[in-house]
Amino acid sequence: MKVQVTIPATTANLGPGFDCLGLALDLTNTVTFTAVDATAVASTAVPLTITATGEGAAELPRDEGNLVLRAAERVFDVVGKRTANLHIHQHNNIPVSSGLGSSAAAVLGGMLAANGLLGSPLSRDDVLQLAIEMEGHPDNVAPALYGGLVLSVRDAAGWHVEPIAMPLLQVVYVLPDFDFPTAAARAALPTQVSLADAVFNAGRVGLLVRALAAADYDLLAVAMQDRLHQPYRIPLVPGLAGALAAARTAGAVGAAISGAGPSVVAFAATGHEEIAAAITAAFTEAGLTSRTWILPVAQHGADVCL
Repeated sequence: MKVQVTIPATTANLGPGFDCLGLALDLTNTVTFTAVDATAVASTAVPLTITATGEGAAELPRDEGNLVLRAAERVFDVVGKRTANLHIHQHNNIPVSSGLGSSAAAVLGGMLAANGLLGSPLSRDDVLQLAIEMEGHPDNVAPALYGGLVLSVRDAAGWHVEPIAMPLLQVVYVLPDFDFPTAAARAALPTQVSLADAVFNAGRVGLLVRALAAADYDLLAVAMQDRLHQPYRIPLVPGLAGALAAARTAGAVGAAISGAGPSVVAFAATGHEEIAAAITAAFTEAGLTSRTWILPVAQHGADVCL
C-alpha cells in the first residue's frame, strides 16, 4: 500500500500575529509511505528505509531521528497499530530552517501518511491537535493543514483554528544564507511585555486580518508592525533591518520576518521582482548571499492521495 502526502510551505506571524497567525504558500514538500502490511500489530522494531531528495536531503536523518518518522510513530502509538516493512521517501522543495514551516511540513507529512496507511482512523482535527502538540505552536501547522490564512487560539478545550477567506495574492520571500535556529530566535524574546506593546499588537492583528481578507494593501503598512518579537530578532541577523527597509522602499506595502527568521516576507500588488532584488541587495551589502521566491498563497492545505 502507498500513501502520498503533499504539504505546503507556510509563513507565520506576518508581523504582529505572533504564534497565532499563519499563511500557506504554494511551495510544497511530498512525503510518500509504502508498506507491505499496513495493519500489523504493534511491535518494538519495524523494519524501515528512508530516502530523501531535494532541499536539505543530504542532512536529513535516515534513522529514528528523522522528524517524519517520529511524527508517524506518534500516530502509530495513538492508534495502537503500526506498519511493517515501511519505506519513507521525502521530496523537499521547502528549505530547511528557513522560516517557511519545514518542520511543520515534516510533522504533518508523517502524521497524515501514517494515518492514511492505517485507514484514516484519526480525523483532520485529531491530526491537527497531535501536530500542534509536537510542534509546540499552531501558526505553521494550521495553515499547512487547511491552506490559506488561518488564525489559531487556545482555550481550556484545546486549540481552535479559524480559516479566513482571502483572495489569491503573491508574496516575495527572500532567504539569506545565515544559520538562525528557531531555538536561538525564541531565546532572544523577553518573558514579559508592556501593556502598551500588547495593545499595539492586538490592534494590528485585527487590522492585518481585515487587510488580507480584503486584499487592502493600503492597510498593510500599519497592520504588519510588531513590538512582540521582531525588535528582538532583527539585530541578530546581519542585514535584516536593511532588508526590511529596502523592501518598503522598493514598493512593498508590508514586510516582516517570516516565522522566526532569518527570512523576509513582503507583500505588494505589483513589482515583486524589484522588491526581491532590493531585499537581496541589502543582504549582499551585509555580506550574505540569499535566494528568492515569488509565491502565490496556497488556497488548499495538505493533500493525501491513497
